[in-house]
Amino acid sequence: MNRITCMRLRIALALACGLLLASVADRLATRGFAQQSSAPQPIAQQPITPEASAKLPTYPVAFGAFVAQFDPGGTFTLQGQGWPTLSGSWKLNGAEIELKMSGGPGGCDGPGRYQLRMDGKRVSFDLVSDECRTRQMILDRSIWAPASEVKVKPLRNLTLTTGDKGNAGPRKTTSTSRVKSGSSRADSEKGSWPSFRGPGASGIAEGQNLPDQWNVKTGENLLWRTPIPGLAHSSPVVWGNRIFLTSAVSSDPKASFRPGLYGDGDASKDRSRHRWMIYALDKLSGKILWERTAHEGEPVDKRHIKSTYANATPATDGRIVVAWFGSQGVHAYDLDGRFLWKLDLGRVDMGAYDIPTYEWGPASSPIIWNGLVILQCDTQTDSFLLALDAETGKTVWKTEREELPSWGTPTVANTDAGPVLVANASNFIRGYDPRTGKEVWRIGRSSKITAPTPIFADGVFVVVSGRGPERPIFVVRPNARGDLTLADGQTTSEQVVWSRTGRGSYMPTPLVYRGLLYVLGNNGLFDVYKLGTGEEVYRQRLPTVGSGFSASPVAADGKIYLSNEDGEMLVLAAGEKFSPIATNSMGELLMATPALSDGVLYVRSSQSLFAIGRK
Repeated sequence: MNRITCMRLRIALALACGLLLASVADRLATRGFAQQSSAPQPIAQQPITPEASAKLPTYPVAFGAFVAQFDPGGTFTLQGQGWPTLSGSWKLNGAEIELKMSGGPGGCDGPGRYQLRMDGKRVSFDLVSDECRTRQMILDRSIWAPASEVKVKPLRNLTLTTGDKGNAGPRKTTSTSRVKSGSSRADSEKGSWPSFRGPGASGIAEGQNLPDQWNVKTGENLLWRTPIPGLAHSSPVVWGNRIFLTSAVSSDPKASFRPGLYGDGDASKDRSRHRWMIYALDKLSGKILWERTAHEGEPVDKRHIKSTYANATPATDGRIVVAWFGSQGVHAYDLDGRFLWKLDLGRVDMGAYDIPTYEWGPASSPIIWNGLVILQCDTQTDSFLLALDAETGKTVWKTEREELPSWGTPTVANTDAGPVLVANASNFIRGYDPRTGKEVWRIGRSSKITAPTPIFADGVFVVVSGRGPERPIFVVRPNARGDLTLADGQTTSEQVVWSRTGRGSYMPTPLVYRGLLYVLGNNGLFDVYKLGTGEEVYRQRLPTVGSGFSASPVAADGKIYLSNEDGEMLVLAAGEKFSPIATNSMGELLMATPALSDGVLYVRSSQSLFAIGRK
């Protein structure tokens, strides 16, 4: 595989979910900013003419991770971080510029033609014709500013809208977790799966007594199946006797996504009017108890063809259920569906760090900790962590971050060193005090694209990411302080228990279960390590890979459940030996991570929510 092919692959989705996110922007206008972003905006200027060719910049111009230099003599160079230098010649023909490259990948021997426009010191390129995919990816709809221009972060307005005043409802009321059908009242967190991957994002729920085999066609060990409208990669969450789901329902009846292992960063063509939905289902019967339209309108952003407009898993604490739909805002309801508040964050542009015209919609899910709704919002223009009062939606703290776009859900763990909030990202994985948002530690040398959620188990944090070449695994002590970045060739330190490169997962969040760390790759490679030492236990390609793996593994009672995108669920015995037990077909695409509660496995597919358990 040549290097250009690898580069094309790496701008595939980052998804999480969840996740799987990319699209190509045709506008860069911001929504909800107090002032315009310094990012280049669409230009409505007259195209340059041959007489104006002297205005073609002779100074270096920058776009994303790239810097271009056009020499008045008709040659150019194009350099990008992690990309080989491209060079060639250029000439103007009226309003068009023709570019030829010296060498290059297949299809790049011929010229590429682009409409060229100038706006002051900025220059934009719009595709006319080009068979060179690599050149087209970089240049089409791009706007280049002087490389020396200082970027100014936009001021972001957060607009809060509240509903009727009053408390969100009871957190504890009865003495049994299996309460009366249809009731939102629950005694405690017991049996609940309140956010992505359950309590603490662990992905574990013991005492489930789940069946090894089921058959959705014959009904064997299928308790119920409920069709869910729209498209979503978000997972179900559970509290008491209620299940909460989100979805985005397009007005286009042909709206879809495309699963699979591929390198395209193309956007879905679906920009039709949508309804962003929250559903509450009865846990025992699967009946939809209520549904709410959180937002309706045309999407602000595009989405990757493998993604949806509802990637983020909702969260609940037994009082509220909160959903985040990216640029469509954060929405909170009580468990009976009463609107509490919504927060408009403005436009959140999450996409390829090196080619900003490739938008990758959001996937990071909200979490609720100690009365705070915590969001990780890393974008092309500004990045930040945000903590909101769960009952009112008011901002408690906001911490700015120098980060690239990311898609991982943050995790809070109560450790011997106190509560620690960990956020996975590209420049640095960081630990914070969740009470204040103050950073307490950071570690660099991660991937440029990050999606897996940090987990805390057996007294350590595990954080991974799977974009090459780094693809790291880091195991960090909770009492870490300061900059923990390892030097070249270093794999451990006083506060980094162990680390590896080239083994992190791209989309699925890893699993720590009974002293072992399980890392699932999108391509079906399954790696197992001893958590305490990093010793490899085994590496196995799973027998059923199909279109790949996006959902994260979950575990119960000594068994691990893995869902591939084609709808096959593998049941493995946990332990130091690879031991498959069964493979069960759901008959529908699987992108979301399952939930576990009170002896039932809740599986969200592309069309339905299934309840799997012993009858």
